[in-house]
Amino acid sequence: MSVNPGATGVFQVPSADPAVAECTTLSCELGAVATEPGAVTAVVLVGLVAFLAFAYVRDATDDCRRERTRVLAERDAFESFADRVSSLEPAPPARSTTAAFEGPVAGVRTVDRSSGDDVTLRRVLSAYRDTVMSLPHYEREYDETLPESLAAELGPDTATALASDRTLSAGAQSALVRRSRQAADARSSLADAIGTEIDALGSVDSELASVDRRRRRLIEHLDGIDRDPTDAAIDVWRRLDDLERECDALAGDRQTALDDPPLRPDTPLDVEGDRAFYEYLYGPTDGPNYPVLSQLAELADRIRSDRDHVASRLARGR
Repeated sequence: MSVNPGATGVFQVPSADPAVAECTTLSCELGAVATEPGAVTAVVLVGLVAFLAFAYVRDATDDCRRERTRVLAERDAFESFADRVSSLEPAPPARSTTAAFEGPVAGVRTVDRSSGDDVTLRRVLSAYRDTVMSLPHYEREYDETLPESLAAELGPDTATALASDRTLSAGAQSALVRRSRQAADARSSLADAIGTEIDALGSVDSELASVDRRRRRLIEHLDGIDRDPTDAAIDVWRRLDDLERECDALAGDRQTALDDPPLRPDTPLDVEGDRAFYEYLYGPTDGPNYPVLSQLAELADRIRSDRDHVASRLARGR
């Protein structure tokens, strides 16, 4: 899927020339806007009062919900695999010889090849195929063979120990169960973190809707005035300015949240460290990498457009 970089949420643009005297009065600011070439054309406010769709945030919420569902399915699959492995009867010690394996899987034994007894091994591999590898999204998202998946999820020494015609000792069985439950616990933590992000997106969506509702009502109020609208227009202009500042504050809050994610990876990822969680969530999607900031930028642009139209209306005296 394509990856589209999102807006960074920078709303206030200072003058490019610091030597230019700053316009600080309301009449000066309105006059500057109203005399811009694009602002003296006929203004039609119909349509500007419509609610924004906030598609970036709502699409991000849907993406997060789908990802959380997949993560929980993987958690359940690893728990099921651990349960099935723990129920197996390990190879009798008398029929095994200790194999030399490095790493934390100690006590793995290989069966005497002359016995041809690899039934336990086959049941382990079958259990893994029937649980972890049978997930609907597994092949599409991971595209790994069984040995590759075992190595990635449970350690390369595990894949080595289960290769060829080997079977499990009690120690190997214990290690497999332990690592499978660790994989399940890691996914539980990830699902919780995604749930935190879903809640955050819900809060942002409510705040955006509140700002946009007030924006719409201000324009509707101004459109409904039949008498001289000058005083009302100035008040609306000021309130729209306040709404833009509110967007700035929301963007600042989101930037802080991005720097303090609900989950940090235990191992380095090929993404910026503090943003790894959000890169994981939004990097593979078709939407912006920072949907909340992109949505705030869009809303702030609409507010500025409304404010420019109000200034133009003042300049025309109606």
